[in-house]
Amino acid sequence: MRRLSSLVLILLCTGCAVGPKYRRPAIDVPGVYRGGNSPPSPGSAAESLGNEKWSQVFKDPVLQQLIRTALQQNYDVKIATARILQAQAVLGITRANQFPMAAVGGDIFSERNPKISSSIPTSEANAGQVALGVIWNLDFWGKYRRETEAARARMLATEWGRRAVLTSVVSSVASSYFQLRELDSALQISKNTLDSRKNSLHLTNVLAEHGSASLLDVRQSEELVYTAAETIPDLERQIAQQEDFLSILLGEAPGTFRVACNLQSSPCRRSFPRACLLNCWNAVRI
Repeated sequence: MRRLSSLVLILLCTGCAVGPKYRRPAIDVPGVYRGGNSPPSPGSAAESLGNEKWSQVFKDPVLQQLIRTALQQNYDVKIATARILQAQAVLGITRANQFPMAAVGGDIFSERNPKISSSIPTSEANAGQVALGVIWNLDFWGKYRRETEAARARMLATEWGRRAVLTSVVSSVASSYFQLRELDSALQISKNTLDSRKNSLHLTNVLAEHGSASLLDVRQSEELVYTAAETIPDLERQIAQQEDFLSILLGEAPGTFRVACNLQSSPCRRSFPRACLLNCWNAVRI
């Protein structure tokens, strides 16, 4: 009876686990968010912009190429991917503690004694041995099971963290690309305005030479030219900063994307495919 009682006690202890089993707490989610008129329908989640693929949201081929490059070369994405691999390895090591560990070893040696005299001939001895060891730490209190659950939860958290990094990279590249396009348009408008005001100043000087305009008109035209010219350096500075930021997002050294190329030239496509696309968007879309 004593042996039977000890065996039952061991079995009961084996079924125990350290700490209570985790259960997700109940969250009281409102049926309608502030500003909503009706509860969300079951099919409304598929229509959410957050559930759409970035390739379906951004139709610009240049932007799509930039996003693909960033997802392959961005350092934050590489770090997040490495953390997932690390978490998977930690999970495998932690889970392996629940199983027996075996070790096998072998040893072979040979010994030969030389001939000493006629009465003692040469002798030779060969021997070998094999050792087998098994270690199994019985998980009486569920220590290893709880550690495995925690490692699996950390791995899942790492995977969701990687998804958040991917979303952030896609959003940053798209935002930088649109800002760069906006700055390019603003720079082109400023240059056109400067050319127009230079032509107006030239006409005003001609009229002033023939007595049809006063010196005040000439000074006002010159002021308009100076006002238009002062915006160009600031826009060029902002464009350079935006290009550097976009280069870093792509995992490259800060630099310019502008290359003297033509979209139809095959050497340009072979040498600088991404740079040429980004350089030629004005010719294609403006």
